[in-house]
Amino acid sequence: MTTTVSSSIRRAAAAEEQQQQVKQLKDIFKRFDMDSDGSLTHLELAALLRSLGLKPSGEQLHMLVGNMDANGNGLVEFDELVNAIMPDMSQQILINQAQLLEVFQSFDRDGNGFITAAELAGSMAKMGHPLTYPELTDMMKLADTNGDGVLSFHEFAHIMAKSAADFLGLKLA
Repeated sequence: MTTTVSSSIRRAAAAEEQQQQVKQLKDIFKRFDMDSDGSLTHLELAALLRSLGLKPSGEQLHMLVGNMDANGNGLVEFDELVNAIMPDMSQQILINQAQLLEVFQSFDRDGNGFITAAELAGSMAKMGHPLTYPELTDMMKLADTNGDGVLSFHEFAHIMAKSAADFLGLKLA
């Protein structure tokens, strides 16, 4: 009887943990779905994987999309991502995503959810990479896609996508 009860408790805890992982994966998916269309392009998937500490080559990424893309539309929808990742999903993936958020938050010194030019300049200088005014202006223009003068997490993730594209040798659309 005790074995059955503890076994049931373990199964319930595992199911709850898996539900929590799916919820966290959904949050991650939404952050990298740049156009909020419910699917990830090759570039968006590359950025997501890079944020999780994975570094697939361009060829590996194409093979991965091919294996994940159950409906054959060339994109990865959330359910396709869950089906591909959940069997192997571990706490390390969630830790790496938390690290990406920590990096964003370290730049966002006042904690308002946005990175200002001053915060970017200060963070870069603190890391030993001081920026000239033209460099800072160029970086902000490149990253601030909506033109509001600050960087949101979405814009930060977009810059990570560009970084992943450069790393993977992919062309930006």
